[in-house]
Order: sequence, then structure tokens, then C-alpha cells
Amino acid sequence: MKSILRVTYSLCLFLVLMVSLTSCEVIGDIFEAGAWTGGILVVALIALVIWVVSRLFGGRRQ
Repeated sequence: MKSILRVTYSLCLFLVLMVSLTSCEVIGDIFEAGAWTGGILVVALIALVIWVVSRLFGGRRQ
């Protein structure tokens, strides 16, 4: 019974979104989210590279 209600709820939500949002708006939101995700991943990757290089060549001074 719960699975039928869940599917029905999902379909109703999907229908409301399809009617209320235009396709250009949806595509724009998807690309905007992708741009943010890509930017965050690039910053994280640069930080990781800097950390690895500092660990390799920084050395411990005694």
C-alpha cells in the first residue's frame, strides 16, 4: 500500500513540475547546478593537489 502511495505522490509531483516549469527554466537550473558543482570540485581538487605537494616536498624539519 505504501509503495502505491509513494508512486502516486511521485507522479503527481512530476506532473505539477512539468506543468509549472518551462523547459528552458529547467535546463537553465540544471546547468547552473552543474556549474556550481564543477566549480566546487575544481576548488577541492586544487586544494588536494596543494596539500599533496606540501606533504611530499614540505618535509619535517628537526
